[in-house]
Amino acid sequence: MTTLAPTVLELTEYQTASLPAGELDVALGERLWREYGKYVSVEPPGFKTNYQWQLTPQGYVGYIPLTPDMHIAIRPKVPVENIFRMLEYAYNVPFQQSGEMVNCEALEDYFERLATVLAKRVLDRGRKGFYRAYIAESDRLPYLRGQLDVHRLMCRPWDTDLHCHYEEHTGDLVENQILAWTLHTIIRSGLCSEKTLPTVRHAYRTMQGLVTLTPFNARACVGRLYNRLNDDYEPLHALCRFFLEHSGPHFESGERTMIPFLIDMALLFERFVAEWLRMHLPKSVRLKVQEDVDLTEAGDLKFRIDLVLYDAKSSDPVMVLDTKYKAPEAPSTDDVGKVTAYAVSKSCSEAALIFPAALSAPLNTLMGDKIRVRSLEFQLDGSLDQSGKALITQLL
Repeated sequence: MTTLAPTVLELTEYQTASLPAGELDVALGERLWREYGKYVSVEPPGFKTNYQWQLTPQGYVGYIPLTPDMHIAIRPKVPVENIFRMLEYAYNVPFQQSGEMVNCEALEDYFERLATVLAKRVLDRGRKGFYRAYIAESDRLPYLRGQLDVHRLMCRPWDTDLHCHYEEHTGDLVENQILAWTLHTIIRSGLCSEKTLPTVRHAYRTMQGLVTLTPFNARACVGRLYNRLNDDYEPLHALCRFFLEHSGPHFESGERTMIPFLIDMALLFERFVAEWLRMHLPKSVRLKVQEDVDLTEAGDLKFRIDLVLYDAKSSDPVMVLDTKYKAPEAPSTDDVGKVTAYAVSKSCSEAALIFPAALSAPLNTLMGDKIRVRSLEFQLDGSLDQSGKALITQLL
């Protein structure tokens, strides 16, 4: 029996694609609008659209398996390999494994290769033995185990069962549950080929008897504590965070549910710039990310500033930075006003907007003779290291 390959409709982020009315079934168009309208703007055929479908991706790139027969691929404007270089910084994990990623041309190729990397790392950890720990338990038992609850026994002398407090040595821990749920999510994604699926399924099966399958979101992978017995779980959880954070919502139950793989490019750009600067700024400058500034004494009104640069010696704020994943001809009035307000709230005289490409009309002006506002670039279409170094030169 031969399985036909699905039809793949290719779009590019922020670019409107027009399709003849007959190329997209009305029911599929409605499903795309209802379930994925956050990611792709859908205009149905009508007199405003010259009786064509108009589909416009909204700042996300990735893959939407709309049905088993119809998939939508949203291509980035920047080189695909640069997106995964950005992810390496944003997640602090080296995804590149012995050249496995070099020949990938699309995001779904990277998804599949990274799924293989995670599965192989899980299998390797399984061969060594999954992390286990002692967990405190209390239970009524027909025999004595651990410490007997004497007070409870005296209060209920007729109860033949013994209420015991003991420790269970188990592998059914959050550390392992995160791995199992991520592998489960990958299997259900619909994005892995028959070449990759056996490895992922094998890794998942090695954990089935060890853990209880428990849903997790990406936040569970962040801020975990590790010790000498499980420090190798940190890069595993970073990979899990990648899959869980970019696996979009799913709307059906059952093993055949397909989950979209979508990357929020604005959020990725913001995180990447922050981590790149954190790793490469000179020691004379200290960086604070996502700083809250209260505007009222009650704290019910506040600014959240993307990036603030401080003088390392005096701890005085030097500059506020706001990342903008868009490429207009010139910064908008709203963006300039917002970053200027940030500078006022931090009592510093420098503010900058960071864009992913050079602007036709860059900005470098004084606001009220006190605050200099500039537009800067961290260009994504070439070498990220060279672009980062150029940005630091502009900043300092």
